[in-house]
Amino acid sequence: MKRRDFLTSSIAGGISLAIPFSTNAAVSSYMLEGTDVYGKKLSLEDYAGRTLLVSFFTVDCDVCSHDLKLMREFYVGNANKKFTLIGVNLDQNKKELDEYNEITTQAYPKNQRFPTVWRNAAGHQDNFGKISTTPTHFVLDAKRHLVFKREGAFKPDDWDNLWAALG
Repeated sequence: MKRRDFLTSSIAGGISLAIPFSTNAAVSSYMLEGTDVYGKKLSLEDYAGRTLLVSFFTVDCDVCSHDLKLMREFYVGNANKKFTLIGVNLDQNKKELDEYNEITTQAYPKNQRFPTVWRNAAGHQDNFGKISTTPTHFVLDAKRHLVFKREGAFKPDDWDNLWAALG
């Protein structure tokens, strides 16, 4: 087997091994519609043709903070490769998200800020199902099909699989 064929099959195998983490296998194409933290309408349709990392988090989750820091770095380094990170906040109280957003707005330059929505906002809709673990991350391909789902902290292989999903 040629090295390229081996690497391709290994990457594909790694991605397929991650798929069983999904509880939404019946979803053929994911959707999300809402308003971002700046009041702008946001829809996954706005990111057609891009690989998406949709991360569900809470403000007080240490694992979420760690993952989002690493994901922010990946986002900045790969935005030009048709990649977008979208944060979906699960806090019950929007005040917590507003305070978090104020801090991140001051702490990070504009090119390092990714779209974030509050899942409990009026008018928010998505078909990602019940999220029982924070963080929970979904990697979607350019057609909004699930590549893999990770409940809890991103694992080293997840970064490889995300990289491979960029094509």
